Amino acid sequence: MGFAPTDAPPADALTLTMKLSGASPKPRFVTCDANEAVASVAYRINEFIAIYPITPSSAMAESCDEWAAVGKKNIWGQVPRVTQLQSEAGVAGAVHGGLLGGALTTTFTASQGLLLMIPNLYKIAGELLPLTIHVSARAIAAQGLSIFGDHSDVMACRATGCALLCSNNGQEAHDLALIAHTASYRARVPFIHFFDGFRTSHEVSKIALLSDDEIRSVISERAIADFRTRALSPDHPSIRGTAQNPDVYFQGRESVNRFYDQLPSIVQSEMDGFAEITGRQYHLYEYHGHPQADRIVIAMGSSIETISETVDWFVARGEKVGVLAVRLFLPFHVKAFLAAIPPTVKAIAVLDRTKEPGSLGEPLYLNVVAALAQGLSPLASSPRIVGGRYGLGSKEFTPGMVRAVFDNLARWEPIPRFTLGILDDVTGTSLGYDTEFDLEAPDVRRCVFVGLGADGTVGANKNSIKIIGEQTDNFAQGYFVYDSKKSGSVTTSHLRFGPRPIRAPYLIRQADFVACSQFAFVGRQNILGYAAPGATVLLNSPHSAADTWARLPREWQETLIEKKLRLYVIDATAVAQTSGMGRRTNTVLQTCFFALSGVLPQDEA
Repeated sequence: MGFAPTDAPPADALTLTMKLSGASPKPRFVTCDANEAVASVAYRINEFIAIYPITPSSAMAESCDEWAAVGKKNIWGQVPRVTQLQSEAGVAGAVHGGLLGGALTTTFTASQGLLLMIPNLYKIAGELLPLTIHVSARAIAAQGLSIFGDHSDVMACRATGCALLCSNNGQEAHDLALIAHTASYRARVPFIHFFDGFRTSHEVSKIALLSDDEIRSVISERAIADFRTRALSPDHPSIRGTAQNPDVYFQGRESVNRFYDQLPSIVQSEMDGFAEITGRQYHLYEYHGHPQADRIVIAMGSSIETISETVDWFVARGEKVGVLAVRLFLPFHVKAFLAAIPPTVKAIAVLDRTKEPGSLGEPLYLNVVAALAQGLSPLASSPRIVGGRYGLGSKEFTPGMVRAVFDNLARWEPIPRFTLGILDDVTGTSLGYDTEFDLEAPDVRRCVFVGLGADGTVGANKNSIKIIGEQTDNFAQGYFVYDSKKSGSVTTSHLRFGPRPIRAPYLIRQADFVACSQFAFVGRQNILGYAAPGATVLLNSPHSAADTWARLPREWQETLIEKKLRLYVIDATAVAQTSGMGRRTNTVLQTCFFALSGVLPQDEA
């Protein structure tokens, strides 16, 4: 469903029972991806939005453009001005100008687009202009172009003076979008609010939507008024953008220290105020696991969900392990960071989703080592602080890899610099892991749909997961895999739904339901590899059931029998044409999915 900003949710809005500490009204739940969730906040609290689309952030800009075109208003009753520039460099200049003029301003970007903004970010931070840029973090083109996610782009902005705030899932992205804006106005420091491209930005899940009243309660009108009084105006002239000689430039650079020193406490204060309004409490650094852990992993982004799930598995078996989620990466607050680490910890693994060739370590690893040293922690002299790289270019990160990290920490001499998820047979950095290790809960339904780019499979399944999320009491998750060729290539839709929040930001390997929209994929794609024993398989076939079986490759027939799979076939193409739907075969397959899965009563489905 599309986001529609309103002063109050409709009376029949979907609500669920949720225990919120001190929260007054029950939240309104919607099923959407993080891009839409972030855009819904940014649109409602800004006046000027400069845009230039770049994957995977484009949907945020497109949503704002669409809402402005139909006259949707922000919380002050105005329609924000949304302007598309000629490039991301143009966006940066327009944003800078908007801020100097006292306009509440934002933008969205990723990857090389963010890099084009770096010169202006130095100026914006140097002039202490409050701004929040929302980034679906993405790989930087190095030996090749990658449109997929990691933290290379945001880590390239560390020296600009922007604060870096990370969200770990769709709900956090929605909430921290507001916290970043409010903290920026209070602190006078620009923020880069980022979350994992594709893995978070495009993952459809059920989130509690902030109402306009909640946003008004959190945002500081006084801080905004102070920002406007500092704007360039002939009524109170001031000078900006001067040139400085050696006599004063150094002093000017050091004069901003106090703003950065107080920023972490401002962010935590905003998080605490947000919790009072909504009941959802966040911290700069948040620990999850055994209270007397001896081994912990430190990371940020969507990997936190996977690590937390694996930590729970370890703790349930008597292991003393934990995970520390980093939300505020810059400025890195040593005191708050050390306070979040159990004093019993003897070994730490720091995971970075970026690579800096030739460095002593990746950014998060170096921050952790420096924080332990500056904080005079007993851990500072420990030899068991290791660093690893994972997930570059959206490479899979699974519970089996997390288990390998904890097993490595248990060694007397852990491998100090490692990679996860690849086979590095050149420099030997790979950490081996169990590819069969699975932590999927038995009450979670898992479905995989294989289709062809632009054949409607992804659109139909986005529709399906939203129906499940909004028409049932289930929590739902949808993630859609396609390569950079998009149209004409294979697409794979991964859908999960169940009675509890789903913490599994990785692909399904053992599905209860598998569907294929193209008979031509039979024998060419490992479709049955997704199927768990006893699963249901739905195949779009132009042949009769008997003829389809005869045409299946022998290995397919053997797998179907061995796994005791239930195979259903339908000529969805003929059904669509007969019923006047043309080539919309996936509408037929979607109907079959609801009929076979039993997630909804057949008549209702």
